[in-house]
Amino acid sequence: MWLVALGGAGLAALLVAACLRLPVFGGARHPYGDRAVRASLSRHTANTVASVNFDQRAFDTMGEMTILFAAVLGCVVLLRQARDEHRDRPEPSEVAVPVRRYALVVLPVALVTGLYVIAHGQLSPGGGFQGGVVAATALHLLYLGADYAALERVRPVEAYEMGDAVSASAYLVLGLAGVLAGTAFLANTLLPYGTFNTLSSGGTVPLLNAAIGMEVACAVVVLLARFLDQAVEIAEESGE
Repeated sequence: MWLVALGGAGLAALLVAACLRLPVFGGARHPYGDRAVRASLSRHTANTVASVNFDQRAFDTMGEMTILFAAVLGCVVLLRQARDEHRDRPEPSEVAVPVRRYALVVLPVALVTGLYVIAHGQLSPGGGFQGGVVAATALHLLYLGADYAALERVRPVEAYEMGDAVSASAYLVLGLAGVLAGTAFLANTLLPYGTFNTLSSGGTVPLLNAAIGMEVACAVVVLLARFLDQAVEIAEESGE
């Protein structure tokens, strides 16, 4: 406890010291924001937030992606079927007609919306993280509107596990490509910046954004699959 208290006190002192040097709230001076906007416009990225995430601090974003990847990997290991467990095929249950209609109508709309948010991440609010979550959860409307077996047919978990790994690797490969080209890791210098406010603008920002979107979508699908397996299929040998 004394170690936790000492670390907490040190962190609190650093936070107070940092806050004392912040610009006045509501003032006209925003040095970091101004620099971020200038850097975004110079690289033809309309969405400054996407420029910050996948260009100016792309290395930090790789860390966030790694945390999600590690969390999903940990859940897969912890929630795997144990020796004293068995699988019971879930029985289909009755679904109210309004719920079924709503889920089946909204599912394609939600899926397309998620993919749209990913594809336009460098142009408008949203991006890979947000769009990936929307696309992944959209698939699970099939579970609400039909049954678990229908969800399993469109959700082969092994394929999404591979997609998660491939997407995370693609982000790293794009970063290493910059090193091989003679610049820096994840430097936005590989591709032309294109025409401002178009899908092909921003250099490597759209590619990194797409890699994150697919990684997040696959990770969320795998994560929900493992929890649903525990809730629906896997049971202890005693039947409890």
